[in-house]
Amino acid sequence: MYQESEDWTEHIRVLRILTEMFLPHISLEDLEETFFSKVLPKTLRFFDNLMSELSSEAKGLTSQSTELCSTVRNLLQTMVQLLETLTGCVRYVCSLQECVSLQSIRSLPSSVLYVIKSTFTHCKDSESVYCGHLHLISDLLQAVFKETYSLQKQLMELVDLISIGSASTEDDITYMVSVIHTVLEICSVISNMDHALHANTWKFIIKQSLKHHSLLQCHLKHSDILGGLCRDTLLSFDSCLQLAEQMKVSEIQEGTDIRLFQKTVKLCRFFANSLVHYTKEFLACFSDSCSQLHQLFLQIYSKFPHSLYAPEILEVHQDEISRVFLVALDPLINQLLPFSPFMEQVLSENLGLPPEQQLPQCLLLLTIMDKLSSQSEEVQTLWNTGKSLSLFSALFFSFQQCCGELSLPVRLPEVVSTGQPAVPITLYHYVCVHLCSFIASTLPSYFPQLECALLDAVLGSSMITSLLAMDSWCFLARYGTAELCAHHVNVIAHLVKAWPSDCSQVSALGVLLKRMLFLMAPEHQAKFAHKFLPEEVENLAVWQHVSLRALNPDLRIQVASQLCTAGLVRCRWWLNGSHALGELPPVNTALSVLLAACSSADDTLEAELKASVLGVLSQFWSFFQAKQVSDEPCLQKTLCLLLHLSEFFIQELDAQLITQVFALQSFLLQLHPPDHVRLAMVDFLSSMGKVFIPQEAQRQVVPQLSCLFASLLADQTWLIHQHALEAFTHFAEETRHEDVVPWCLNSEEAKNKVVNFLAKTTQVEETREARTERLKQERITWHAQALKVDGKLESTGEPVAKKACHPPSEEQYKAAVGTMEGAVEAVKLLLQKGSPPAWLAVKLEALHTAIATLRDSLR
Repeated sequence: MYQESEDWTEHIRVLRILTEMFLPHISLEDLEETFFSKVLPKTLRFFDNLMSELSSEAKGLTSQSTELCSTVRNLLQTMVQLLETLTGCVRYVCSLQECVSLQSIRSLPSSVLYVIKSTFTHCKDSESVYCGHLHLISDLLQAVFKETYSLQKQLMELVDLISIGSASTEDDITYMVSVIHTVLEICSVISNMDHALHANTWKFIIKQSLKHHSLLQCHLKHSDILGGLCRDTLLSFDSCLQLAEQMKVSEIQEGTDIRLFQKTVKLCRFFANSLVHYTKEFLACFSDSCSQLHQLFLQIYSKFPHSLYAPEILEVHQDEISRVFLVALDPLINQLLPFSPFMEQVLSENLGLPPEQQLPQCLLLLTIMDKLSSQSEEVQTLWNTGKSLSLFSALFFSFQQCCGELSLPVRLPEVVSTGQPAVPITLYHYVCVHLCSFIASTLPSYFPQLECALLDAVLGSSMITSLLAMDSWCFLARYGTAELCAHHVNVIAHLVKAWPSDCSQVSALGVLLKRMLFLMAPEHQAKFAHKFLPEEVENLAVWQHVSLRALNPDLRIQVASQLCTAGLVRCRWWLNGSHALGELPPVNTALSVLLAACSSADDTLEAELKASVLGVLSQFWSFFQAKQVSDEPCLQKTLCLLLHLSEFFIQELDAQLITQVFALQSFLLQLHPPDHVRLAMVDFLSSMGKVFIPQEAQRQVVPQLSCLFASLLADQTWLIHQHALEAFTHFAEETRHEDVVPWCLNSEEAKNKVVNFLAKTTQVEETREARTERLKQERITWHAQALKVDGKLESTGEPVAKKACHPPSEEQYKAAVGTMEGAVEAVKLLLQKGSPPAWLAVKLEALHTAIATLRDSLR
């Protein structure tokens, strides 16, 4: 009779009779063959027809179509009755209170799961299925959802009673795996429908997977289950953040929203705990799924404060998410640390992470560092040696990518003093603290990897990453033994000595060497001075980077004297030779050594040595021509060193030398020298406040001094402009030539900038939000440029925009003429001191002709 019934109502009536009156009288062993195998296939066909009819009729549903509305409601009512009947059927089997053999109910779980999945899908798509007329059938649709929920709950109870053991057939195992995978598909359907339903469904999957661990381990689709857990964790986390953001905007701190937020945070905790439990049991099966776990951490931290890409939420909500969810997720990292594939994923050289995931990667590596000291030596070896990168190298590389967060800067909470609450510190400080803590716990056997990573970072292209490596290296030198510090200093010194002086990396090594010499034990400093004898010319490349203040007084006196002697010998060799530009690099090294000796050991230098240095300095200035300096980088370096040395001897410079120095600077500035030359000029001008300009030089020097200051204060390069403001302030405070000060400020704009600088006010205050947005855009540009450099982007073929060409200002003309006047006065002073060379008359005649041509061009 059931097989022949086609009417909806009749079908339900007959099915109820079968389940309520016949089913209880069939033994458990005969249920499948006698009842389920015959009844359920017809039930599923009936269900499919019912769903098809319902979807078809629902398309035309409107408020005016009363008859159609009644039809749809009847179909939904029938659906409710069918679900109730199936629930009763499953409930009966559960009521037998004994272990159930899969063979005796084989058709039941799969059939019921098919109905559950289809019904939940119908509910999820109801907005589109019923064309915006949900209000007409919402009560019945809610009843359908409720009954499906009950049916699923009952089925889970039944599956829990199913007994499969070691004697189970391959078919039984495959069937149980199919049940778990179908429930997993249901999870993806109901993820946004009901928190409790969602959580209970995942509980079932985890429970059954763990219950039959030994039988199912090799058959389950672990990647799909793990992917579903990660996906639903992120969906719940996103919901938390959205609710928290809404509450911040609406300023609501109580009521429905806060309760929903708390429930969602707890759901996040449930998923975190589920991930921990599932990973603990099936970690060995995750070899191909580690990227999902890695991405889970990165995406969570990219959306959570203190990421630039995180939504703005209140601190109380941030704390609750951290306390409830992130704390529960933390043990997952501990479980993954011994797993080699996870290490390979995290430390991969080719992650290609987007900008928003660079900080999360850095924080994840720091978290791993914090945990690694408590792990076995085997696990520490795994991470510290790595496969493509060591943990140390990966951190430096990741840190280098966090340019936006370092510029803002992002601040992270850290306990600075034991027993005190956490305080916000900059990202740089945070990374440095955790890295140094990790270095302190690192076993000596991993020092080769540490030292390689430190050296690579010091020599890298990122200045701030190089600084982090230097700070960490200095910590290692202080924390380690005195012998380790001495060994590192010697290695660095040998590298400095071996590399060409114009190599950019030598500057970084020089800074590190200078810092680490302060950390050496006195006896090791003496050995260092003996190993790199200061009087030997080839060692000057090392000593030019050293501050003699690091040495004890006796050694300082000895080394300073030897360095000055060796430096003077090298300088006189060039001055008395052919003055070839190719021979200047070692001379620049000698000048650097003289500068280091004078600036850090002034109180120990003999008066005779100082006089010798000043004499050599005076000789050098007579060989400079502005055009040649402008064209030759090696001469530019020489000029900078001479300017710095002149600062040191500013009180001893005579009128002729001051005139020469200013004449050269004035003319050179018109040729737009590079930044480092202009910075050296700024520093020299700052020192002029300490000296009274001789009367005979004032007519030439004072106008040039004011023009130089005026030009540098108007410099468009922010660094030079800032230094010029500082230099002018020092000059104005110290100089006895008060009448010069207003001449340097030749415009209202310049005056206002100086006044604002003194008052410590800024012209435009950029908000944190605006700055964050700007840094995001800069990072996108930087990221695109990095890809372009790597050859991953093709050229657009568009021409580069030309820079605007501005006409020369009056100040530039004044400065140029002042330079000419100064040069004439310098030649006059030279003629007074001795006979001129033979070529001078010819050169002066040529200059006279050039000036006449300029004069005629003005007419």
